[in-house]
Amino acid sequence: MASSQSSASSLTRRVQDALNGIRPALQMDGGDCELLEVSADGTAKVLLKGACTGCPASSMTVTMGIERRLKASVPEITRVVAV
Repeated sequence: MASSQSSASSLTRRVQDALNGIRPALQMDGGDCELLEVSADGTAKVLLKGACTGCPASSMTVTMGIERRLKASVPEITRVVAV
């Protein structure tokens, strides 16, 4: 059990590191995002903040920006969902 918890925390840390690389671009436009959860099925749940919250392009930001970057950096990620 400790091994699965360790690998889960390693995955979460890698996803967080990848998000930290995206964050400056979001912050330049007045937005931000927070990682809420990484599910066992590879789904990363993120919370959009600031200007990203009501932005009509936020779904494109999630798909073309955040999801693409996370999948490239962390192959275990299968999709990103904004909650």
